[in-house]
Amino acid sequence: MFRNMFKKTYAKIEPESEKIDIPKGLWRKCKICKEPIFAEDVKANLYTCPKCGGYFRVHAYRRIEMLVDDGSFIEWNKTMPISNPLDFPDYEIKLEEERQKSKLNEAVVTGEATIGNVRIAIAVCDARFMMSSMGRVVGEKITAAIENATKEKMPIVIFSCSGGARMQEGLISLMQMAKTSAALKKHHEAGQLFISFLTDPTMGGVSASFAMLGDIILAEPKALIGFAGPRVIAQTIGAKLPEGFQSAEFLLEHGFIDAIVERTEQRSVLKRILRAHTSGFKKVNRIESKDDSVENKKEKHQKVKEPNSAWDSVVLSRRPDRPTAKDYIDRLFSFFLEMHGDRLSGDDGAIIGGIANYYGRPVMVVAQQKGKNLKENKIRNFGMPNPCGYRKALRLMKHAKKFDMPIICIVDTPGAFCGIEAEEKGQAEAIARALFEMSDITVPILSLVIGEGGSGGALALAVANEVWMMEHSIYSVLSPEGFASILYKDAKKSKEAAEVMKITSKELLALGVIDRIIKEDIPLTVDGMDTVVEDLTSNIDDFFEKYTSKSKAEIAEDRYNRFRKF
Repeated sequence: MFRNMFKKTYAKIEPESEKIDIPKGLWRKCKICKEPIFAEDVKANLYTCPKCGGYFRVHAYRRIEMLVDDGSFIEWNKTMPISNPLDFPDYEIKLEEERQKSKLNEAVVTGEATIGNVRIAIAVCDARFMMSSMGRVVGEKITAAIENATKEKMPIVIFSCSGGARMQEGLISLMQMAKTSAALKKHHEAGQLFISFLTDPTMGGVSASFAMLGDIILAEPKALIGFAGPRVIAQTIGAKLPEGFQSAEFLLEHGFIDAIVERTEQRSVLKRILRAHTSGFKKVNRIESKDDSVENKKEKHQKVKEPNSAWDSVVLSRRPDRPTAKDYIDRLFSFFLEMHGDRLSGDDGAIIGGIANYYGRPVMVVAQQKGKNLKENKIRNFGMPNPCGYRKALRLMKHAKKFDMPIICIVDTPGAFCGIEAEEKGQAEAIARALFEMSDITVPILSLVIGEGGSGGALALAVANEVWMMEHSIYSVLSPEGFASILYKDAKKSKEAAEVMKITSKELLALGVIDRIIKEDIPLTVDGMDTVVEDLTSNIDDFFEKYTSKSKAEIAEDRYNRFRKF
């Protein structure tokens, strides 16, 4: 190999008559790595760069082809007359040129199709036509698609890509923001699903209207998303913008989108979301017990003594090897789409939630999540939620209410986070709002305390039709240490405090605070969850069966009466 590096080579000069013409469109240049890529390789790779993974913009018809079932797409309003509401000079000429160049009637393609045999309305913006800016025709096509979806009781999926409002149409272009948003409000009130998918770029009037109004908002990696353009912002504030500003990743971190989905996964994810909101998931068989190695792993932990005091349960509930919420999610559900953000100010690693497949039944899972090590606990804030976490939880519960999904909450927190920022962002209001809204949600809610159930921070996910506890979890007004500090003026008396607080599962069952105890091994670890999962599954089946026969009003009334008795 090294010899060849130094071997002399001579360029062969071809006669003029023998020059080879390279067909137009044979190569594409990646905007990320700047490398030339064979066009067919780009297409085969779903319009991503095979060298660096960078995303190419996808034409509307090709996007539709990549997503929908073969042969299912029927286009709506393919041809619409040109609109020039301001009689802007030469605008009609410009539009005709754009039509000729792009082979499109306008900057969006709309119609109906099926994805995974679920009938949907779909609208896909196309940047080839005036950077997919929104004027009257674009607004009309999208509004008509939404209205038709509402009439036909179909979900609608919109792939946004836009530079914003169309300047040549002045204020009429802004009217499209109000028009599309109003149509989506009617769609929402009719109980229909809207999935918004943000691609690069989604800016201006489009981002400030229909694009950010989805029941579920997804985005492609590194897509530019925002209201004002980054150059405008930088010039206005006279400062350098942070790296990754207005990217999809930035919006995810700040709580405005649910997930970032790679192009290779988009059809699969959309199929599962649509089925969850329409026909339900494909039923899966229950997983049987594991191999003998599980027993061997359990043997290593049998040295822990049987608890004979409340404090022993406190210790067991806090063990670092105790299963976390995510461990239960992984074992109970065959599919889980995590949804992020409160759509107001941020996301919170201490609360995870999303749509899950419980043996063919779509459910909404909302859980408090601890970390398994210091690094994870920093991300999860040691399982202590912030206000945006509780607001995210409530958003997901309202989503479940709209689409008739039962809710399973998993409680495991020392308590809501106490800090300056939490107070500034309204910790008390966020918890109060959760209690307020959960009280009359019209789908069944099951809450499971798996470790610590600390104070109002735990109750915010436990206003349920039934509350269950793992045998050696705890549920209390505050920690035994805090109780001892306040009432005994001595935190060292936490063991004594634990005995009088009645925080164990047996004591709380006797008080009527909880409805069921789930037996567990001592100690309970991830490797030894088989029996627990089997017990939980059986009881969850019974729970769903019980509430299947009840009306929405009865479900809410049962929950009201459950707490009214105390």
